[in-house]
Amino acid sequence: MDMEMELTSGGAAPAVEHAAPAKTPAPAPAAAHGQQHPIWLYLVVWTALFILSACSYLVDYFDFHGYLRWFLIVLFMMMKASLIVAIFMHMAWERLALVIAILLPPLAVLVLMAMMAVEADYTNLSRLIFFAAAP
Repeated sequence: MDMEMELTSGGAAPAVEHAAPAKTPAPAPAAAHGQQHPIWLYLVVWTALFILSACSYLVDYFDFHGYLRWFLIVLFMMMKASLIVAIFMHMAWERLALVIAILLPPLAVLVLMAMMAVEADYTNLSRLIFFAAAP
């Protein structure tokens, strides 16, 4: 308001200094298409997936049996799935909240499946005990 009065009364307006426009760097070409990862990373993961697949086939080749066989097969399967999710689905570079939102439901399903397996063993054992033929 005072400045407006000075201008209308014929007074000299105070000099206003303007800041120089900020110079922003030109965006990198990769920024327009999303985050780019080096090709060697994908080649290393691809090689690791190949080696893990060969190891899971070697489990059958060496004729493992029982729990060791299933443990090794599931172990190699989980290692391959972890690599695929982390690198090819870009979970390694995502925020923690998104990673938890995506990975927590399958983990909850695995826990519930384990609980059902324990209950199924208990039910089977109790049926064998109570419905067994009397000697």
